[in-house]
Amino acid sequence: MVEKINLQGKTAIITGGAGVLCSTIAEELASSGINTIIIDISEDKLKKTAEDIESDNLETYRASVLDKERLLEVKEEVLEQHGSIDILINGAGGNKPRATTGEEQEFFDIDQEDIGDVFDLNFQGTVLPCQVFGEALKEQKEGIIINVSSMAAFKPLTKTIAYSAAKSAVSNFTQWLAVHMNQNYSENIRVNAIAPGFLLTEQNRYLLIDEETGEETERGQKIKDNTPMNRYGRPDELVGAVKWLCSDLSSFVNGIVLPIDGGFSAYSGV
Repeated sequence: MVEKINLQGKTAIITGGAGVLCSTIAEELASSGINTIIIDISEDKLKKTAEDIESDNLETYRASVLDKERLLEVKEEVLEQHGSIDILINGAGGNKPRATTGEEQEFFDIDQEDIGDVFDLNFQGTVLPCQVFGEALKEQKEGIIINVSSMAAFKPLTKTIAYSAAKSAVSNFTQWLAVHMNQNYSENIRVNAIAPGFLLTEQNRYLLIDEETGEETERGQKIKDNTPMNRYGRPDELVGAVKWLCSDLSSFVNGIVLPIDGGFSAYSGV
């Protein structure tokens, strides 16, 4: 029986790795001796993340998760340098105000392009890295993929039409890919997802905190009221679950979407 998590020497790729959540995960993986490659579209954020983490185990690549050709270039460079890709964490995603409903915008007025942008970033931005880096796992006949879903995939949240739909698709795709990889390539490839509860990030701040007063919005208060632990989560509270899913401690865990939500998904409201 495996008694501890030991991932030293593994190579992990994290998309959206310069964001609040995934940079925290990247810092922990790098400090655990994992060759940690973060991919992000923002050069400035990549530079800042590298400066903040300050680890010889960290490498950065600027790329869009919607640019398959660039992802293929990154894959070849990583394989040439490290010889394998053991872990893929798909953290790129997010929402945008123009794809949400609110006082200033009704559902009927949301532009098709804005819905497409959010859906593509979250869903296609998960599928494409799985195609590119997942092929390395296929050739190796082993490896771990962790996608990032959301509470919005369990129950559709008000306002976030495109984001909720996209994250539901990510959850469905996670289960589909877990079966597909096992049945067609190797029983030693595992695909799971985490579904974070409500963490205060750059993407959702405009929905939870009033810009003028700095106070919680009505939506923010509702979230806390429906989270039994009565608070937002912290990015570092995702790390334990991610490391567990990456390790042999979860060797028979495959095709799940794991809530990390302070009890939000367990609470009926009464």
